[in-house]
This record gives sequence, structure tokens and C-alpha cells, in this order.
Amino acid sequence: MDKPSLPEEYTDIGQLEHLLTQKPEDFWRQRGEAQVLRLFHEMAKRVPAYKDFLRVHNCSPDQIREAADLRQVPLIDKDNYLRKYPRRMLCWDGEFPQGQWNISTTSGSTGQPYYFPRQKLQDQQYAVTAELYLRSQFSIHERSTLYIVAFPMGAWIGGLFTYEALKMVADKGYNLSIITPGIHKQEVINAVKQLGKDFDQIIIGAYAPFLKDILDDGVRAGIDWKQHKLGFVFSAEAFSEKFRDYVLQTVAADNPFTATLNHYGTVDLGTMAHETPEAIFMRRYLSQQNMLNVLFPEENRQPTFAQYNPELFYFETQDNSLVCSAFSGLPLVRYNLKDYGGILTKAEVYEKLAARGIDINEELARAGLKDACWNLPFVYVYERNDFSVSYYAFLIYPDTIRRALQSDRLNRLVTGKFTMQADYDAEGRQRLHVHVETKHGVEQIPELSAEVQRALHETLVQESSEYRETSRMIGDDAQPIIYLWDYEDPTHFRAGTKQKWVIKDQGAKQ
Repeated sequence: MDKPSLPEEYTDIGQLEHLLTQKPEDFWRQRGEAQVLRLFHEMAKRVPAYKDFLRVHNCSPDQIREAADLRQVPLIDKDNYLRKYPRRMLCWDGEFPQGQWNISTTSGSTGQPYYFPRQKLQDQQYAVTAELYLRSQFSIHERSTLYIVAFPMGAWIGGLFTYEALKMVADKGYNLSIITPGIHKQEVINAVKQLGKDFDQIIIGAYAPFLKDILDDGVRAGIDWKQHKLGFVFSAEAFSEKFRDYVLQTVAADNPFTATLNHYGTVDLGTMAHETPEAIFMRRYLSQQNMLNVLFPEENRQPTFAQYNPELFYFETQDNSLVCSAFSGLPLVRYNLKDYGGILTKAEVYEKLAARGIDINEELARAGLKDACWNLPFVYVYERNDFSVSYYAFLIYPDTIRRALQSDRLNRLVTGKFTMQADYDAEGRQRLHVHVETKHGVEQIPELSAEVQRALHETLVQESSEYRETSRMIGDDAQPIIYLWDYEDPTHFRAGTKQKWVIKDQGAKQ
């Protein structure tokens, strides 16, 4: 193997679409197993750092003959592998200076930023993925399309990675135009106002909280979103079906299964999985029926639920953490993403649903989705534990607070962005502090604070047995303390930056 490359079938998108719907799931599983074994053995020979890592851990490559044997191979992560070896040793044949790289950085939200290089193969992988979902969910082969890249355009992966992939897709002959305002809301709004009517549809790629700001500010700027055919591509964060409903209602989207799509990706590996109409349908159905625990380990938290191609990204799980192997910029095998989640074969999903009396084939047919389903496995991922607040020895996740703020009443008054922190008062009692951003021009009256507090308390009581018991024991002191802030106040809601949902450090609240 000289340079990793995409399988030959991936060069013909029509053939690939046919394979995804016609070939059984085992076809993709077997190809994935063959690819991950190839990756492992090539890394063991040609990546100096990995060769040394296996030696230190007494792991003989000769003993790894089939996919099941990979369970004997130790996991790698940032600390025991990436930060332990020089970057050149992490590349194929130890060649980093001789390469041609696009380099992105992590945000540093869980520690020191790390720089990940990627080459053309990663852009090609995402371009194929993007072309597939842009056709299947947004019909770009039938509509002239303006894609507004509203992901950050700096050293982070979101904006530039998206642009590179879209450019490759557009170069194949689609009527696809791209504009890259990044996280400058007014430029996104201006693009819609000035260019929107020239295209059959507009797709906006953005982080969910930033997209909500765009929609709300656009209304204030005179945009009637319902006059445009809009689609949305999200990434980086989970969101609830309540949020999806808000977006759909704001723009009067006619199909909840094809108007929005969320990615599961990281700067380490790029875009690994994405929502499909089938996955969206299942998540919405189970959420509406209060049956999330049919497929997922938690009853109330809604994980991102997506499908993945094991030939490109081979997922495993260990101790409830997702592990992935891929020919990424720095090749990685059994890389511990440290994301809390799991994988399900399509067969397992259908069996679990059938066991609860759900004929998913019939439900999908009724929704007009049956013929578009891909025979690929599923991955689900929750927000990470380090993006939570420890309160009275149990965890509170941003997802719970988001749902509380998405009531029909509060949606008109607050943006949905917040920052939470657990701290101790002068008497040594632990308190939960939640800073909430109000919409532009909303008066920060005590009645609104009380309403937000009531919504958060009721949601926490409903969803968290630990909070419910704590509230029973200590009374009102368990309730969150609410701070209302002006729209885009720089203290917690600085414009043009990624929202920080959790503050870990203790200190003053205001």
C-alpha cells in the first residue's frame, strides 16, 4: 500500500447509492472488518509510533488475524499515544515534513489543544459522504442550491473541512454554490436576503445554538424564512427533537426527515456518521412515544443517532465508550474517542423495535421512507461526562437544561444558550447556577427569572431521580439560581465564539 485511497465503488455515486440500499448489512460489515485489519497491519509496519506502542504493550501483530482478535489490541488515545510521540512518528513512514497537510486544532475545551493534520483522502471521504446525503436528503441533483457555510472558518475543522468537501461535490457538475461567512451572523443574514431568491433552495450549515440565533435575528432583520426552501446541516453538538421542531416550524419545512441533518464527527477523525431519514424517524418516533429506552440506555436523554459506513469508520465499544479506527490524517486504530455511546446493527435495531410491538417497516412505509433506507449500522452518542456539572454527587447535563428552555413560552424570550456551574455559597451549601441569554430587547424582569427557574426545576424533577430526591430532602435550596443576561453579553455569550455550556472552575458567578 502506497497511499490510502477510497474503494473503487465510491467514485460512482449512483452505484454507491444502489449498493447502500441493495446490499445487506453483512456486506458492509465484512468490508469494514477487512479494512480495519488492513489498517492495523499497515500501521504496525509503517507508522513508527504505532510500531513502538505495540512493542511496549507486548502486542504481536502476527496474532491479529481476524476482526475479533482486535479486542486484544490496546486502545490508543491522546495521552497514551498522540501526545507521547513526535508528530512525524505518528504519520505513515514517519513523514510529516514531507507531506501536504491541512491542519486543524481542537478547541481545547477538555484540555490543551492538539493539532490534527489531514490530507486529500479525508476531504474525499467527507465529499462522498456529503454528496450522498445532499442527494438523498436535499436533492441537490434536482435543485439549484446555495450552501451557506456558517461553521467557524478559523483553525477549527468545521468550516474549512466543509468547504473543501462541498467544492469537490460542486466540481462534479451540480448546481451548487457556496458562500463562507463562518460565524458572522449578519453576513449569513445578508447572504439570504441578497442571494436567496436566486436559488431553488438554501442549505445552512451551522452549530445548533448559532443557527437558532440566525433564525431569530433574521426575523428581526425582515427575513420571512417561510418564503425560502431551507435545509440545515448541524454538527458538534446534540440537540433535542424539540429544537428540531422549532427550526421546522420557523421555516415551515414540509418534511422533518429530510430538512435537517446532524453529524457525528471530531477533529481527530472528521465526519464519521450522520443522521439519515431512517435514523431521524426512529429518534422522533421513540421520543414522541416516551420509548427512548427501547434502543438507548437512558430514558430521557436524547443521543445523537446516526448511521455509519464501517468500511470508512470502524466503530467498537469498550466500557460504554466509542472506539473508532480509520485511515485518518494521523492513522488511528482502536482510538478511544471517550464519547459515551454505543453501536447497534440494523438487525438489532429492528429486533428491539419489533419486541416492543413496533413494525418499523410499516411505519417507515407510511412516512414514505422505506425505499430510501440504507443497510448500514447505527451509532448513538451522548454528551460527554466532562461536559456536565456534578451537583450533590450526581451529574446534570446541558441537554436537560436545553429541553427546559425550549418550551413554547420560553422559546420566545430566551435564545436557548446558557452556561451552568455548581459552586458553594457562604454557608457551604452547593448551589446550581445557570446563566441564561435573553433574546434581543427582552426585559430581564424577576418574573422571567422565576419562570426559567420553574421550568428548569420541573424538568430536572421529571428527568433526574437524584435531583428529585435531593429536592425532597433540602427543599428550595436544590433549585437552580438563575441569572439573566442581555443578548450577546460578552461575559457568557460573546458573539462569534462557540458557546461554553459548562464552567468547571469555581468562583464568582457575576
